[in-house]
Amino acid sequence: MHYTDKGDETNRKGDVMPITDYGSELDARVRRLVREDFTPHFGELRDTFPSSPLWLRLRELGTDLWLDTGALDDISDLWTREMGALTTNNTLLNREVQTGVYDGLIERAAELLDEFPDLSEQDRKLEFAFILNARHGLRLVEEFDAYVSVEEHTDLASDVAGAVRYARRFQAVSPERFIVKIPLSPAGLLGTRRARRAGVPVNHTLGFSARQNYVVARIAEPAFVNVFMGRLNAFVADNRLGDGAWVGEKATLASQRVIRELRDRHGLETRQIGASFREGGQVRDLAGMDVMTVPPKVAREFLDLGLDPADLADRTDESYEPPLNEEVDPETVRLNTLWEVGEDLRECVDALLEEDLDRFDPDRLLDFFAEHGCGDVLVRWSDRQVSTSAEEGKIPDLDNWRDLLAEGAVGLDSLMNLAGWNSFSADQQAMDERVRQITG
Repeated sequence: MHYTDKGDETNRKGDVMPITDYGSELDARVRRLVREDFTPHFGELRDTFPSSPLWLRLRELGTDLWLDTGALDDISDLWTREMGALTTNNTLLNREVQTGVYDGLIERAAELLDEFPDLSEQDRKLEFAFILNARHGLRLVEEFDAYVSVEEHTDLASDVAGAVRYARRFQAVSPERFIVKIPLSPAGLLGTRRARRAGVPVNHTLGFSARQNYVVARIAEPAFVNVFMGRLNAFVADNRLGDGAWVGEKATLASQRVIRELRDRHGLETRQIGASFREGGQVRDLAGMDVMTVPPKVAREFLDLGLDPADLADRTDESYEPPLNEEVDPETVRLNTLWEVGEDLRECVDALLEEDLDRFDPDRLLDFFAEHGCGDVLVRWSDRQVSTSAEEGKIPDLDNWRDLLAEGAVGLDSLMNLAGWNSFSADQQAMDERVRQITG
């Protein structure tokens, strides 16, 4: 990934306003387009939905409940008054776009954007993605009065100023209900920090470990951080290190405890999301954590377990131990990077917060971590490594990374983050291609 901070300095000085900036004429017209016929019912719908004793018990244990889908048909039979939010991503939105449901909107958006001939091809691509995400998010708000976690275009993971610009624009579309997803990357960290200071609620996504979320919470102070637990379990199983049980759960609860520690010690308001649930039993096993975002299939499996509400108890103090094959050395694979926060990393972050972070760009942030012995947390990936990861898909092939892991050059968490970014990017490209086919 290549990192840029273009446009930020001129924006601060007021010399130049990018054509896609918050407050521009384009921004205002796009906002009118996506909000056309939007009829929200803020605070009026909750009591119209049924209640569920099991979901209610989880709420009593302190867990906020989100559904991990943007498909209206998947939501309607599951949504109860105990649920508060929906989360979408490039993969989920791409599925909706590929059905053709938004072809008409794409055509209207093209007509609007044609009125701005100075738009670059890159800007047009970002605008289409913004319009689709915003419109789809508003449909969910309208139908369920839910908070909706909307996601920026994956290209913005390497553009600090762009990430902030679109975060502010998303918030302006629905200040009452939108939460903006920004992925974990050097640019994403700095972008989240700036967006939060502009008052944007950020769901900092694509996290895989307690130590990543320690860094994110201290530096950027987002509203939410994540652990994608299902992918961690899949990594262990797919690479034949064990059956995959408890890996993601252990990492998620370790991160939950770290986030609670930071709330108590530093007064942060960040909350932990458990993401990438793969089976209903995980809902039971992670009861009490801050937030669960659960796919519909997993939600139905949980309800089908036949549990009584009394069977659910707070599990956040559990320390699940993943079973590994005898020949596996967990230190060589660096499984510990998923649930340990070392003193060296804490000292690195303390030192970083003594710096003028508002003057940092992504390259300087990467240099700082490398100079302080934590370059395996934020990694400067080569083009070849990015390409290798993209070819592998969501789950890295350990044989391709074994030496780098054993040397401590990368963490397993940072490797999973790279794979996650690449998989989301592939789905984003498929959505971009759909738009190109319609607009010619």
